[in-house]
Parts: sequence; structure tokens; C-alpha cells
Amino acid sequence: MITKKQVTEAQNIWGQGVVKIGSLKDNRQECEKFANEFLEKLYSFNEGPVLFKPTKCEIEQFRPTHLEALSYFIAGEDRACKEDKGFAIQPWTNVEFENTDIILEEKRAIAMGNYFFTDVNGNDAKVEYTFGYKLIEGELKIDVHHSSFPYTINEPAV
Repeated sequence: MITKKQVTEAQNIWGQGVVKIGSLKDNRQECEKFANEFLEKLYSFNEGPVLFKPTKCEIEQFRPTHLEALSYFIAGEDRACKEDKGFAIQPWTNVEFENTDIILEEKRAIAMGNYFFTDVNGNDAKVEYTFGYKLIEGELKIDVHHSSFPYTINEPAV
């Protein structure tokens, strides 16, 4: 049975990884190397389908491959999706998960809530997320990643 502690540890590792990617943005080779390792370790692209819907995507909304996810996180001249600007190279100084709840099963867990990305000026961006994890060889790997900005009501023009 997957535990809540395993899920929160996986979330902390993910958040620390996003921060580290941003810290490496001025050393492109190291940034690419770490971002690839991040995706290999934390996502299940090699074990089956990954449903990845990142926050800041309009044209290519869904990123089912490692290369498309890499493009979202670090962009670059050879990026797979031309709209990407490199979400993780913002950079961020902290990522904090606030789980609404976690569904735990023997080999699967699903977490939903808000996460907060702190920029270098101390400003937080609030984003809604759902992460699905599956247990693969004793490690939790993400196979569902959906994030979006919270809905806001637009006041009609008078």
C-alpha cells in the first residue's frame, strides 16, 4: 500500500527538482542533463502512457512524451513545442504543495490541490494540480500530471 508519506516525499522531490532546474538555467548543458534525469526519475514515460497537461500551454496542450515534457520545462532552440518558454527556468526559489486530499491504493495514488511557486522576488503563483502516481520497482512515478491556473470571474464591461 502506498502511504501518504511516500506521496508527500515525491512531491517534495518534484518541487526541489523544479527549483534546481531553474538554478541551472545559465549552464545549458547541466540544465538539460538534470532536467532529463528529473523526467526519467519522476515520470513513467518509459513504462507506459503519461497524461501530462502543463499549466502554460495553449497550442499543444498535452505532452505525452519525454521530449515534449522537456520542452515545457526548459524550452531551448531545439524545443519540441515552439510555444514553450521554459516553465522551470523561470526560475523558482520554492515549490510548496497544499494537498486537498490524496487517494491511496496498493500501487497507485492520486493527489489533488494547489501548489505555489515562489519567484526570485518572493511572489507566489498559485496553480491547481492533479498528480497520479504509480508504484514502479518501489518508486513512485508520475503518470498523470494536470495543472491549471485557478478560475477567475471576469467582470462584464459596463
